Amino acid sequence: MNREVTLPLIVDDRGALQVAAADVSKLLRTLGGRWLRLVENGEEGLDEDTVAALTIELAKLADRIDVACIAHSSGAP
Repeated sequence: MNREVTLPLIVDDRGALQVAAADVSKLLRTLGGRWLRLVENGEEGLDEDTVAALTIELAKLADRIDVACIAHSSGAP
């Protein structure tokens, strides 16, 4: 069975609005990738080491979200 897992990252006053965890992890990876492309294209004002470090941290966060969702979907505590 394919179940979509959502995390209540963004909620309204009633707690109804949610963002899918897959969308959040995709956003984090996309952001890092775009930063890297800007550096590769010689965008001024971006420090290559800083962008690389931030991209790695964003990917780690996305991985943690994905692992938590997998654990949730499999019923792991």
